[in-house]
Amino acid sequence: MKLKFTTFCLLISTIFSFAQETTLEKVQEDNSLEGQFDKIYRTSTSYQTYKVISKEKFQKLKRDVLDSIKLSQRLVSEKESLLKFERDNVLKIQTNLTKTQLDLETATNKENSISLFGLQLSKISYNLILWGIILGLTLALSYFVFKFSRSHIITKDAQSNLLDIEEEFEQHRKKSLEREQKLRRQLQDEINKQRNN
Repeated sequence: MKLKFTTFCLLISTIFSFAQETTLEKVQEDNSLEGQFDKIYRTSTSYQTYKVISKEKFQKLKRDVLDSIKLSQRLVSEKESLLKFERDNVLKIQTNLTKTQLDLETATNKENSISLFGLQLSKISYNLILWGIILGLTLALSYFVFKFSRSHIITKDAQSNLLDIEEEFEQHRKKSLEREQKLRRQLQDEINKQRNN
């Protein structure tokens, strides 16, 4: 009886251990293509140097391989379209960047230049021309103010000299008139004396 019991326990433990191995195999089963090929290789029977695979397993493997290939092709196609989209975006961004750089350069040139009589001049040239004109006008104004003040002084001197000369002339005229009158009197006196004598 002990022998039957021991045999029975041994049999049950063996069954349970195989059941656990099967469960572990199912848990650890790899669903990748490589795992499926390995599984078919392990589970297929051997005939001489060949492996015999059941048609059912072969068809399932074929479907899985074709599905994987289609999925890979679809992923490659999606990646290629995404890559093309990204390249187009990069091209658009580069075009926009080039246009923006040209606009920036144009705006900078416009900001740093001023149009004077239809000519584009840099601000430095414009400032030099403007300050040159201001300096020239200031020098011209100073020259004309100097000339005006000098001619004003000369005019005042001339007017003063004219007044002095007019005064002298008036005195000279008066003296001449007095002398003439004096000479006429003397002449008249002499004439009168000569008549009386």
